[in-house]
Amino acid sequence: MIALFVPCYVDLFWPKAAIATVNLFERLGVRFEYPPQQTCCGQPAFNAGLWDEARPLAERFAKVFAGYETIVVPSGSCAAMCSTFYRYMDAGAAFADIGARVCDLATFLVERLGVVHVGARFSQRVTYLDGCHGRRELGCTEAAVKLLRAVRGLDYVELPNVEECCGFGGAFAVKFPQLSASMGAAKCSHVQETGAAVLTSGDASCLLHVRGLLERAGSSVRAMHLAEILAQT
Repeated sequence: MIALFVPCYVDLFWPKAAIATVNLFERLGVRFEYPPQQTCCGQPAFNAGLWDEARPLAERFAKVFAGYETIVVPSGSCAAMCSTFYRYMDAGAAFADIGARVCDLATFLVERLGVVHVGARFSQRVTYLDGCHGRRELGCTEAAVKLLRAVRGLDYVELPNVEECCGFGGAFAVKFPQLSASMGAAKCSHVQETGAAVLTSGDASCLLHVRGLLERAGSSVRAMHLAEILAQT
C-alpha cells in the first residue's frame, strides 16, 4: 500500500501542492492512504544539529508509516531527510528502514509507476528550480524534467546554472539572511533570463524562497509546484 506524506511546509504554506498530488493520483488510478497522525519528519531539528530532538520525530514517523511499502512526498528536502539522513542519525534504527521507503513525487511517477505522460496539459513556458536535496541526495532532476517535457502544450526551458543553490537552506536563510537573499537574487536573475512565465519545482520550500524574491522584485513569473502543473488538464 502507498501512503502520502504531506510535510509541514506544504501543509501550512503550499497546500495546493498536496491537493494537486491527490488529484493526480486519482487520475492515474493510484490507490493510497493519508495517515492523519503524521507530523514533522524532524528535518528542521536535524539540520540545526539537534539530533536528540529530531530522533523522537523520526521514531514517530516510523510508527505512523510502518505499514506502508511506499511513502510518497511532494517535497525533495523532506524525502531526502527520511530516505537519506535518517540513516545518519542511526543506521540500525527502525526509522532508518522506514525512511528508505520514502521517495519524491517525480521519482515515484517515473521510476516506480513507469509513467511519464500523466495526461496533463499546460500551455506555458516553464523552467525548473532544482533544489539541492533533489539534485544531490535524491537524483530526481531527470525524472522531473521528463514529466514536464511530456506535458502537452508546455514549453520547457532549462534554468541557467540550475545546479547552484537558491540560498534557502532552511535555517541557513534565518542565520545568514543577506547571503541567502544574495544567492536567491542570482537565481531570480537566471529565471528572468529564460523568459519563462512559470517557475516550478518539486520542493515547496525552495520555491517559496525564490517566489518571495521574485514578487519583491515585481516579476510577473508565477511559481507553481510540480504537482500543480502535472494535475492540469
